[in-house]
Amino acid sequence: MIHRLTFSVVFAALVVCGLASGCTDMPNQGPRTASYALAAPGETQMGRLVQSRRVAARTHNDSGFRLLDTADGAFAARVALAEAAQSTLDLQYYAIHADGSTEVLLETVRRAARRGVRVRILLDDFNTTGANAQVLRLAFEPGVEMRLFNPLAGSRASLAGRIFTSLYDVERIQKRMHNKLFIADDTWGIAGGRNLGDAYFGAGEASNFVDMDVLAAGRVVQDMSASFDRYWNDPLAYQVQTLLSKEDIEHLRKKPAEQARSSDAPPMAAVAPAGSPGNAMVLPAVTEAEFASAERSPTDLNGVSLAWAPSLLLVDAPGKIGPGDDEADAGETVVDGLLGLMQKASGDVLIVSPYFVPGAPMMKVFADLRARGVKVRVLTNSLASNDAPAAHAGYRRYRHALLAMGVELHEMRSAGRSNSGDRRRGIRPWLGSGIGGSAGGASLASLHSKMVIIDRKLSAIGSMNLDLRSERKNSEVALLIRSPALAAEATMLIEGTFVHNAYTLEQDAHGTLLWRAPPGATYGDETSEPAASMMLKLLVDALSPFAPDAML
Repeated sequence: MIHRLTFSVVFAALVVCGLASGCTDMPNQGPRTASYALAAPGETQMGRLVQSRRVAARTHNDSGFRLLDTADGAFAARVALAEAAQSTLDLQYYAIHADGSTEVLLETVRRAARRGVRVRILLDDFNTTGANAQVLRLAFEPGVEMRLFNPLAGSRASLAGRIFTSLYDVERIQKRMHNKLFIADDTWGIAGGRNLGDAYFGAGEASNFVDMDVLAAGRVVQDMSASFDRYWNDPLAYQVQTLLSKEDIEHLRKKPAEQARSSDAPPMAAVAPAGSPGNAMVLPAVTEAEFASAERSPTDLNGVSLAWAPSLLLVDAPGKIGPGDDEADAGETVVDGLLGLMQKASGDVLIVSPYFVPGAPMMKVFADLRARGVKVRVLTNSLASNDAPAAHAGYRRYRHALLAMGVELHEMRSAGRSNSGDRRRGIRPWLGSGIGGSAGGASLASLHSKMVIIDRKLSAIGSMNLDLRSERKNSEVALLIRSPALAAEATMLIEGTFVHNAYTLEQDAHGTLLWRAPPGATYGDETSEPAASMMLKLLVDALSPFAPDAML
């Protein structure tokens, strides 16, 4: 599963491209019609619900928030927004994977369109290859408009082929729209780290992501909608129909014989699941069993608890990933803004970043914080839990210097296990070692959440990693929420992971690293990258000399 444009993929493709010629131009932009958020979202039923919730809470704050730290909660909240929307439904994502969880979500989106809701889906174009290209079928549904951001040239049959045919423009193809938003009637929305797919909602066969989203209601959601509009109407947003036809998508489907070999269950196109009699689903390869397994009851928006607090949306400009110089196009980025806020910390900075490659400017901020006595703690992936080995090659360059200046480093343990036979029910990955497992009983855990908590009162939760790729290449979005109660809740979850499912790094006077297991843990200390195979270690060693920080 591809989650970021890692240096290893690009580097290998560059070598191959040096032996070949012939590149495909970026497709021409077709005609587009601009569209925008509602002029008066407060007049919708969902807008009136926000107002009634605010009055009941007796608060002067105009926005309410709820952490979505579980797979079930994050999924159910999205279903609730899609089912409750009456006027508009906007989705903006880096990746949407063609699997059971996505099928359920896209079916709720399709039903919304059929009852008259205007549906807009903005998807980064990098992952729309192979089986995932079938997600683009939704663009041809009545009432749905779908655009691809910063499209790549070449065939969608494979990711490697697309990269190969786009390498003449390698600087542009590295810059991806990493934003993640799910907005209903411009009054309720979700922002955070999750893309759409089984692994983000506790149903992955081999691995699942430990992630965090925020459900938001009120004024700040209108800011989220304004951000969506800015990207939607940007010249880099291409209508799907200008890039490929419905027949092209059909051609990319696996052959029926291949479908039969991949699953004993019938394809979804041949089955009418409950709730949608007589209608084929969006993703033809998803089975009835996969669909049924992914279904969950929606969140009750009338009763869900909300923390009402001052807030701000941090978002990069679309120009950050356009052609030309990064810094000239982008101005101050989301990560720049977070670094500025960190510099004002007086007591504590807590960072969660799955891909953590600080770079010189960020290291200076950490050094200044430590010099003032500010506590800095970081939770990131271990090599074994990291789905991007090249990113780990960048991170490990900074471990010794970070530890020497007094930054606490905690690395996520990869082995989250469950023998319940249920891959998602009751998953609460932040507080224990279990991340949910396959029906066979075991699943790897991989950190994917992105958070910064400052002085236990200011929380930034969004799509950004604390690395140079998020700072300089990808576009990002984050909710900045000033709520001691919400910050305390998030801190408790992170510290629970320190206690149950993460190593603490130490180094002796000679610079030798030691991975300390938590007191009372069922696993022990390690003197080398925990649970990482020799082959994986050798891969990182091989990549490290050739991997510039900015590409990781």
